[in-house]
Amino acid sequence: MYKRISALTLLLVLVGIVIANIIQNKPSDPTAAEVEGETVLGDDGSAGQGAAIAPAESVGLEPGQPAPDFELKTLGGENFQLSDLHGKKVILNFWYSWCPPCIEEMPELQEFYNDYQEEVEVVTVNLTKVENNLSDVANFIDEHGYTFTVPLDEDERISERYVVYAAPTTYFIGTDGTIQHPRRIGPMDYEYMAKMIQDMN
Repeated sequence: MYKRISALTLLLVLVGIVIANIIQNKPSDPTAAEVEGETVLGDDGSAGQGAAIAPAESVGLEPGQPAPDFELKTLGGENFQLSDLHGKKVILNFWYSWCPPCIEEMPELQEFYNDYQEEVEVVTVNLTKVENNLSDVANFIDEHGYTFTVPLDEDERISERYVVYAAPTTYFIGTDGTIQHPRRIGPMDYEYMAKMIQDMN
């Protein structure tokens, strides 16, 4: 009888230890896991809202590196090639239509584009593979009247080359075709974009 009670007591103690270890090792910081919409840090150390958490080892393309050229079909069915914009400053943004931080950022991108389109091209690459369907992208752009270029990355080929793990992710490309600033993860506002382009060649 006493042996059974001792064995049961020992079993309960072991279960308690296991549960305590699980609770103790559970991350209390929400940024330790991939949680949609949680705060993320851009490579420049600034906080933003992202739709995923970028792995710490993934720094993206660095300033001074040439921006990889690519060619994609746009939402309107035209061919878009990044190198055709050589000689202009480019804001290259990666997004998708059901990403809350992307939705937050889009009006700022449009306002900025309205004011700076003679000097800066805004290119918003849609991460089409994570969309429910292509019509969602078209409806989103049409509904809000966005007029910047929307290439479609249907197979993730371009987002992989640009090391995109979170949305929105933005690169700033100079007139010489090189990356000018650390990649930005999370939404931008008008003032941030204006500051970034002032420091670009």
